[in-house]
Amino acid sequence: MSDTVESLGAEIAACRICAERFAATRTRHAPRPVAHLSATAPVLIAGQAPGARVHASGLPFDDASGDRLRSWLGVDRAAFYDRSRFAILPMGLCFPGYDARGADLPPPAICAATWRARALAVMPQVQLTLLIGGHAQAWHLGRRRPVTETVADWRARLPHLLPLPHPSWRNTGWLKRNPWFEEEVVPWLRGEISRLLP
Repeated sequence: MSDTVESLGAEIAACRICAERFAATRTRHAPRPVAHLSATAPVLIAGQAPGARVHASGLPFDDASGDRLRSWLGVDRAAFYDRSRFAILPMGLCFPGYDARGADLPPPAICAATWRARALAVMPQVQLTLLIGGHAQAWHLGRRRPVTETVADWRARLPHLLPLPHPSWRNTGWLKRNPWFEEEVVPWLRGEISRLLP
């Protein structure tokens, strides 16, 4: 039996592969996969992993980074969470916990190895995938390069892939040092989103 968006979404929601791993972190949390699969959305947002706030709400990008991402896209919350417009599939489907310094741990590799190819296969209608951050860029592009270098070469992967920096507040300094991103990439992105969305 082949996967459908509905059947795979239910299977992902029930995933507990990393239960022991997460129980051993500082937060001792249980898995809570957060993904929005879609059979119709033309745009896929490929992020890193949910943060603690998203883990609590169950809503992807339900934080300040989501506000910045929606600004880059030129859409409001209603459009962003409309699954006929956007699919959201992070590299790690659950909040990975914190390291000793209080920073988010990287997404466990087993997550993408288990779910990513199957999830992408049920969404063949996607026309533009936004690669947010180094983990998504490395997986989709086949090699790891510095995020700045990858994003600076953004035109090379159009029209189907667009690498982006993470919209986290931690990258505010990066945005100030790289004004070309908001001067060149963001206007192109807003225009393409306007063209693609129903």
